Amino acid sequence: MSDTLLVAIISAVVTITATVITVWAGMRKQAQQAAVQQAVTDTKLEELTREVRLHNNFAQRMPVVEEQIKVINHRIQDLEAGEKKNVKVG
Repeated sequence: MSDTLLVAIISAVVTITATVITVWAGMRKQAQQAAVQQAVTDTKLEELTREVRLHNNFAQRMPVVEEQIKVINHRIQDLEAGEKKNVKVG
């Protein structure tokens, strides 16, 4: 085998090995970054879910509060009307 052919084969093996290592390291780094991004997305989704649950609970309670306010307003009006009658009579 000639020296030139031997040098070419060795160079090819070294180049292929270096390329494979570089690609493998890049893929590993991308996988780590994707895992971090997924963790951030999961955390944001959990927080958003918590906020939506709080909002839904508030939205369910609000009509009850509005109805209670109506009842309170009517009772106040009745009391004020009764007080006016007492003031006029007395």
